[in-house]
Amino acid sequence: MSAYVISEVEMRDPAGFEVYRTIAAKAIAHYGGRYLIRGGAANLIEGEPPPKTIIVVEFPTMARLREWYASPEYAEAFRVRQTALGRRLIFVEGVAPV
Repeated sequence: MSAYVISEVEMRDPAGFEVYRTIAAKAIAHYGGRYLIRGGAANLIEGEPPPKTIIVVEFPTMARLREWYASPEYAEAFRVRQTALGRRLIFVEGVAPV
């Protein structure tokens, strides 16, 4: 069953953000992930606070997603992320339609 990473991102350092995006994209692809949403315009319809940049990545399974997150390939991106951007990160397991 597919699993998803949902990120709500706030850029702190544009140059660092680009470094992070490049490294993270390679690591995501290496672990079978693919971007579904990568920063398009987001419109808040209900609730608060206003959305920041939204990113959604699909992985084949939750196990593969967790492998990516704990991987040495992603560790380098994670170090850059700490100063380049702030984020909320959510892992969601997909559910088959009824």
